[in-house]
Amino acid sequence: MKRRTGQDRSVTRNWKPATQAIRGGTMRSEFGETSEALFLSSGYAYDCAGDAAARFAGEQQGMTYSRLQNPTVQMLEERIALLEGAEACRTMASGMAAMTAALLCQLEAGDHLVGGRAAFGSCRWLTDTLLPKFGIQTTIVDARDAQQFEDAVRPNTRVFFFETPANPTMDVVDLEAVCGIAKRHGITTVVDNAFATAALQRPMEFGADVVAYSATKMMDGQGRVLAGAVTGSEDFINNILLPFTRNTGPTLSPFNAWVVLKGLETLDLRIRRQSANALEVGRFLEGRVPRINFPALPSHPQHNLFTRQMDAAGPIFSFEVEGGRNQAHALLDALELIDISNNIGDSRSLMTHPSSTTHYGVAEEKRIEMGVTEGMLRLNVGLEDPEDLITDLDQALGRAGL
Repeated sequence: MKRRTGQDRSVTRNWKPATQAIRGGTMRSEFGETSEALFLSSGYAYDCAGDAAARFAGEQQGMTYSRLQNPTVQMLEERIALLEGAEACRTMASGMAAMTAALLCQLEAGDHLVGGRAAFGSCRWLTDTLLPKFGIQTTIVDARDAQQFEDAVRPNTRVFFFETPANPTMDVVDLEAVCGIAKRHGITTVVDNAFATAALQRPMEFGADVVAYSATKMMDGQGRVLAGAVTGSEDFINNILLPFTRNTGPTLSPFNAWVVLKGLETLDLRIRRQSANALEVGRFLEGRVPRINFPALPSHPQHNLFTRQMDAAGPIFSFEVEGGRNQAHALLDALELIDISNNIGDSRSLMTHPSSTTHYGVAEEKRIEMGVTEGMLRLNVGLEDPEDLITDLDQALGRAGL
């Protein structure tokens, strides 16, 4: 009997997350490879015309076209679903492809969405620009206050969409409260969990319906490839999301899927070490800068909520300097170890000035509304020795007049 390690859901769903991240969804060819195989093929052949017809009709299992299925991509989707505790997953070419598809697949003209105020710049572009362009109404609320979601509900509200922790303000959303409101009104919750991943936070345990990712971030975690993922029920993934993605084509390449599979093998180790490093760096910065936005610190106003729904805070936080953009840029320019980069989740420490990079396309009044100030800097703490990072920050702060 051929061993199918990692494929039997009745077995794999009982594994701990660290085991699922390495073995979940594994398929092996007749060669018995231990590492996942990379299938670089756009199409598939059939033994006969009847088989082709049966596969397209959904009457026969098997691949038809890599815009729809690919063995390497399928392994990644199964693995992410297992980690999330979801019934199914579809991966996509980038995180923003995942966010866009997760919303557009279920919304149409005349519908209404309630979105969180603090969000990645491109996500705010979706809610503020793209959705209204197609006749979809949007209301933006301070997601830290669950009552604002309740107050924003209309008869045509279909989706709540928010990030927690949010980029770059690190606002934490009460998942249980907001998802509970959504369920009472028959609204679908779409949660961007990219900062935490299922290794640190599992929104579905608090009632979320759909969890979306930029897998470019912590899942790959080494700055190599772009990828996105959407997880949810089999009904949502196969009957609502799949018809949208199969016809619009935001397809993840097999190579990128393979790289993310390799990244997942070390996700638990990386994110917990980076969380510990970030906490050490955050404690140092707390005494040196006017404001730090990091839920892991007891001084954060949402620290208690963070401890209830997250296992650790992750590697990312933001802080503010009083001298605005000039002082923020001066600090960046003084760094000797930490890179100036707008990416996050990398094993290298990276810092950026959101107002002039990731949120450059957001109107100034909306940046102010979100809490993204000219003096804000976002830091991704990597796997370097935290003492070296603190030394670099200490000298950079001094040279920037802090």
